[in-house]
Amino acid sequence: MSNKYYITIGLEIHAELKTNSKMFCACANNSLETQPNKNICPVCMAHPGTLPTFNKEAIEKMIKLGLYIGSKIADFTEWDRKHYFYPDLPKAYQLTQYKYPIISQGEIQNWPLERIHLEEDTAKSTHDQSQNTLINFNRAGLPLAELVTKTQTFEEIETAAKASSDFAKEYALILKILDVSEAEMSKGQMRIEVNLSVSTDKNKFGTKVEVKNINSFKSVEDAVRYEAARHIELIEAGKIEEIVQETKGFEENKRITLSQRKKENANDYKYFPDPDLPKLYLHSLFDLEEIKNNLPEGLAKIRNNLKKLSVTENYIEILLSDLHLFNYFQNIQNELQKYHDFNSQKFKQLILLAVNYICVDVVAILQKENTEKFIHLIDAEDFVEIITMLLENQLSSRGAKDLILIMMTKLLDENAADMSEQDLSAKEIAESRNLIQKNDLDSLQKILTEVIEQNPKPWEDFQNGNSKLLMFFVGQCMKASKGSGNPKIFTELIQESLKK
Repeated sequence: MSNKYYITIGLEIHAELKTNSKMFCACANNSLETQPNKNICPVCMAHPGTLPTFNKEAIEKMIKLGLYIGSKIADFTEWDRKHYFYPDLPKAYQLTQYKYPIISQGEIQNWPLERIHLEEDTAKSTHDQSQNTLINFNRAGLPLAELVTKTQTFEEIETAAKASSDFAKEYALILKILDVSEAEMSKGQMRIEVNLSVSTDKNKFGTKVEVKNINSFKSVEDAVRYEAARHIELIEAGKIEEIVQETKGFEENKRITLSQRKKENANDYKYFPDPDLPKLYLHSLFDLEEIKNNLPEGLAKIRNNLKKLSVTENYIEILLSDLHLFNYFQNIQNELQKYHDFNSQKFKQLILLAVNYICVDVVAILQKENTEKFIHLIDAEDFVEIITMLLENQLSSRGAKDLILIMMTKLLDENAADMSEQDLSAKEIAESRNLIQKNDLDSLQKILTEVIEQNPKPWEDFQNGNSKLLMFFVGQCMKASKGSGNPKIFTELIQESLKK
């Protein structure tokens, strides 16, 4: 590239709020309802003579969000009618906030925000093979938070792409930590729009293109990367007139953007304040100080505390990616602190074991397709007992994995002892399944002798200097002991036998 290019990005993110009912009526807030048009009423269907009412829970969650990210919470707010016609909009206007958003200013990932306002969602359109359009109004009227960032300018495509994706990930994480939204993009609970332009002049914007309804963090990154590269390629080729203001979609399979419609001028939505909804003075209606005092720890502090315990960044992000998983980890940490000092070496060792088995084994079990066999997460008390047995060499790593699987699923229930395992502790189940690690030298030596007799050729090669076979024999011994032998002792016994 002969010129220096400046890539300007603005993000708009819609997130469905996690409330019991819709924004302006008592219908259930369940965008995942499979039966079409089940959660609807005359209010959200805009029948004549109906009047909307506020969802206080949605407004309070917006205030929580704003306070958590250090934004300004408006004292005065009102709702406006945004007029446009589309089949998925029952009223032919959308109730939103135009002049007076609940949240303004603040920043996420050092990216300044313009506003976050509250509005109602639209219905969902489905187009069938016969070119018919079917409308499901279950989603119509759901409370929707729309975040709008200020623009950021980048000098590298990769930097712009990663910053956009990282911002979206952090925002989703904040929504989950606060329990404001489930923010699952794959379920349509969070949708992202990227506004992008490219210029050779840092003080001037290029022609803006909007990429709408992006539904994964990877797609955010790829959409920015593709669209920025497309603009630069046209500028380099002297075809700048081919960059037009338009709305595009992101093609998931091909990883490219496709034009949906040209956008010559900004739409005139003819906003005006909704006459059916009263004005709100939020500082009088809500105790902002009390809400602020009940907020969870900031993400920076949470990450810092985990880093102090030597938890890796990868595991930190896995824990924070799921609110239930993170709360589970905190319950285990609280259980550990009943028995160990926070600054003790043993506490730190147990915490690292807990994180490792949660982020690897527990997550793997939860993600398996056979979810109907899933019972529940292991009680924190039992989980602490498992990792304590592991640290004290009563359980092998294999034994701990098997015990976690047994206690989380019904897969092995047919092998249970006469007494129901549901009422047994982790240690009692480990004993009943012969998972307690054997440290008795005589019994382990007997197992080793049998393994050597069954593998004469590998043992001869090992004696002749093939040191790689050490782990083969440790593995065979562990297999023969059904995972209950101590691998460290097996290693020592193998090395002693070699000397003899």
